[in-house]
Amino acid sequence: MLRGASLVGVLLFSKLVLKLPWTQVGFSLLLLYLGSGGWRFIRVFFKTIRRDVFGGLVLLKVKIKVRRYLRERQTVPVLFASTVQRHPDKTALIFEGTDTHWTFRQLDDYSSRVANFLQARGLTSGDVAALFMENRNEFVGLWLGMAKLGVEAALINTNLRRDALLHCLTTSQARALIFGNEMAPAICEICGSLDPLLSLFCSGSWEPSTVPTSTEHLDPLLEDAPKHLPSRPDKGFTDKLFYIYTSGTTGLPKAAIVVHSRYYRMAALVYYGFRMRPDDIVYDCLPLYHSAGNIVGIGQCVLHGMTVVIRKKFSASRFWDDCVKYNCTIVQYIGELCRYLLNQPPREAENQHRVRMALGNGLRQSIWTSFSSRFHISQVAEFYGATECNCSLGNFDSQVGACGFNSRILSFVYPIRLVRVNEDTMELIRGPDGICIPCQPGEPGQLVGRIIQQDPLRRFDGYLNQGANNKKIAKDVFKKGDQAYLTGDVLVMDELGYLYFRDRTGDTFRWKGENVSTTEVEGTLSRLLDMADVAVYGVEVPGTEGRAGMAAVASPTGNCDLECFAQALEKELPLYARPIFLRLLPELHKTGTYKFQKTELRKEGFDPAVVKDPLFYLDARKGRYVSLDYEAYTRIQAGEEKL
Repeated sequence: MLRGASLVGVLLFSKLVLKLPWTQVGFSLLLLYLGSGGWRFIRVFFKTIRRDVFGGLVLLKVKIKVRRYLRERQTVPVLFASTVQRHPDKTALIFEGTDTHWTFRQLDDYSSRVANFLQARGLTSGDVAALFMENRNEFVGLWLGMAKLGVEAALINTNLRRDALLHCLTTSQARALIFGNEMAPAICEICGSLDPLLSLFCSGSWEPSTVPTSTEHLDPLLEDAPKHLPSRPDKGFTDKLFYIYTSGTTGLPKAAIVVHSRYYRMAALVYYGFRMRPDDIVYDCLPLYHSAGNIVGIGQCVLHGMTVVIRKKFSASRFWDDCVKYNCTIVQYIGELCRYLLNQPPREAENQHRVRMALGNGLRQSIWTSFSSRFHISQVAEFYGATECNCSLGNFDSQVGACGFNSRILSFVYPIRLVRVNEDTMELIRGPDGICIPCQPGEPGQLVGRIIQQDPLRRFDGYLNQGANNKKIAKDVFKKGDQAYLTGDVLVMDELGYLYFRDRTGDTFRWKGENVSTTEVEGTLSRLLDMADVAVYGVEVPGTEGRAGMAAVASPTGNCDLECFAQALEKELPLYARPIFLRLLPELHKTGTYKFQKTELRKEGFDPAVVKDPLFYLDARKGRYVSLDYEAYTRIQAGEEKL
């Protein structure tokens, strides 16, 4: 801003007062510009203009389509009908578990039967039906059939049990529950607490003795249902499609609202941004109750006519064999999957596949190059986004470690920003004018996105629970009177505008006057421990400022050469980032999307009376980890042990 004002001032003074010719005025401006650091702008311009123009064109293309579909009141089922019309006999879905192939015509017929059956049972547009089922072709056909009727599907996480499962079913206000036969035990556990008016249907193998007494077998009922297309519901592009539940790592799961335009936007930005092709074959081993599996993955089938191979669950040992068998060209990953693949012994299939792209989010920078080179992946398509967020990012040119970018020269095109926060409390830091302070390159900050409800690309649809919405919205962020979505995630931007994920809300902690990034420490520790699962978090120690680092390490045998480990840490991490406490567990609990659950670990801390796993602490005098027994714990609590 100051540089621009100076340039304008020199221009006016040179031309109006000194009356210099334009050539001399231009030369003077150039000298002032370069002298004030403007050469960096020129460098950034030439290094990023191609990337920025491509990203802008992708955004423009999707925006034009979204506006058109908004005007025409299109929906996902209507767009799917166009896909079916283009190639009805092309393979749409393949379920690896049974090698079942469905064409687009078969998927269309199945989903229409679902719609007609539910309509015959009294469900109408605006009603909710819950879907509780492991991955398979029918999962897609069921929610798509509900959408054809205007019924909103509540996609329930298959890992939920008892209170959490009951909470999701109750808050969704579902009129019907369709569950897979494999989920019958979980339903039986809560059947006494379910609404008596809730209709229960079981899909898959049928054994009446294993399901609640009021349950009906869905499969024969669908076979008898007509397959004609039901009359179109009164739904538009910004109406509700289905609900996806948050992982519930910090409490009970929340139902995020997915409208038709959001489904299209998420799938289309990935398709065009990463240069996918209609003849690509996607390997989708991610849970279909999650947006990565069901929107980013299945969305390419529903909207763009690609074949998607569905696997019930991720298998590191079968991953590349499946890719070879089905000629997959794109694989999906999330969280720690890439590390699990690297941890596998080499196999022939690694060199026989046709995969050209790995698509997902959460690939650690520490293993990025090792993953792409070992498995011969020419394009790592890393992106950032959450089901409910309005500020998705894409790493369109495979910059190592980046989850996306924002233009430094055309930043106004995509209204997102990193803003300064107190990393201990995640509170926004504001300037004297009350507006949030934007971060400079290299400065960590929370990612926010401006909310414009009239724009399908910028709107925030939120959660079913309105109280949860208030926690995700801030006012006066970009300017007075505006609203912005708070991701709760800390990112860092480099000089060229590439954005790098740093930490999730509450994960960053401060120790010895320095901020510690748990993501970076976890990556280092995992590499030193042969790709073991590692969760890093901060714990409170009486009499000290900040939080001390603690690492929970998955070690089934409980054996670890701690002396060598401590020596390696000295070379790899600064003193403040080295974990003070270690906890060795048989395994680390993860969410269905492979994120570590740290809440309970933080609560339990390093108290040997609470934690029954082997505990160790870094003895500053000995320079190595020693056993943390009750006596040592007492000394630490009393401030007698130097940390």
